[in-house]
Amino acid sequence: MCRNIRPLFNFEPPATEEEIRAAALQYVRKVSGTRSPTGKNVACFEQAVDDITAVTRRLVESLETTAPPRNKEVEAAKARLRNARRFGS
Repeated sequence: MCRNIRPLFNFEPPATEEEIRAAALQYVRKVSGTRSPTGKNVACFEQAVDDITAVTRRLVESLETTAPPRNKEVEAAKARLRNARRFGS
């Protein structure tokens, strides 16, 4: 899986449409092997991003959990700490 795709479920506030679309874009880039399609591939690339965005939104909205929602800022701080330990900065 792409390292840039982050978990989107069980956050307060919930994942935004921009976050979901960004994850879909990263997925399509990874699967297609291209960062930016050209020519005839632009339309099908964009359609794939739109489709995956919609499916991801439905998935995130339909999942259920008994765990308390996570806070985006707290999770980002944890990630920064992990990166500092790992990379020494």
